[in-house]
Amino acid sequence: MKINKGFTLIELMITIAIIGILAAIAYPSYTVYVAESARAEAHTSLLRASNLQEQYYLDNRGYTENMVDLGFGADPFLTESDLYSIDSTGTGNFVLVATAQGVQASRDSGCATIQITDTGAKTPAECW
Repeated sequence: MKINKGFTLIELMITIAIIGILAAIAYPSYTVYVAESARAEAHTSLLRASNLQEQYYLDNRGYTENMVDLGFGADPFLTESDLYSIDSTGTGNFVLVATAQGVQASRDSGCATIQITDTGAKTPAECW
């Protein structure tokens, strides 16, 4: 009696089809997860810059448009992973804007710019 070892072509094709279906379901969810996790870096940087703006206001009776005045190395400055550029506008009140850079701009096009103001208003709401 002969014992066959291995897989038939049909068994192999079924396995490949199942893996393909699982990958087609999982990959879009993964890309959304990666985009949202990178967006958290923008949130952190915006909130940090907002706190620094308030400290600057207490010391100087006004806000600054120059991010270097807040202790950042450049104006505008890039977040830790270089996925967002943070800039400020206004001296009587401020708007901090995080603009997606590079791959993040195409990966998260719905939230390419995220803003926070001196009143704490965060726009767009679905990106926060």
